[in-house]
Amino acid sequence: MTKTSAHPAIRMAKMQDAEALKTCIDRAYQPVKSALPDLPDVSAGVAEDIEAHNVFVAELEGRIAGCAILSLTDATAHLMNIAVDPAAKGKGLGRLLMEHVEEFARAGGAQEIHLATHVAMPGNVALYSHLGWSETSRKGNKVLMKKTF
Repeated sequence: MTKTSAHPAIRMAKMQDAEALKTCIDRAYQPVKSALPDLPDVSAGVAEDIEAHNVFVAELEGRIAGCAILSLTDATAHLMNIAVDPAAKGKGLGRLLMEHVEEFARAGGAQEIHLATHVAMPGNVALYSHLGWSETSRKGNKVLMKKTF
């Protein structure tokens, strides 16, 4: 994807992106944080994720506006987190990140991709279902979903 000021660009995260990624993730989850007291610290360990996983950054107008963290092991991928800064909502970044992650996972040999979302976030479940994901189970506050390629 070509980077311009008006169009989003997706690239691999670098270690120097860690603080901006943490801020982006925290801003993305802020609207639901107070309603979900059992929500874990979703931005914890970003630097470690950059070292150990595939972390993608969505840039818009020269700043980090979204990200996705993917673990890829053999034939299975796990979407560990996907977040879009509320200031960039409605610009298609979430969809672009999801398409990029799925394409990367397929190219890496994954036959399916998994994610977990919160039971109190039914909008996420509906969105992922619309994008071809299916619910596999519920465990406590988690809704587990997968997409087969």
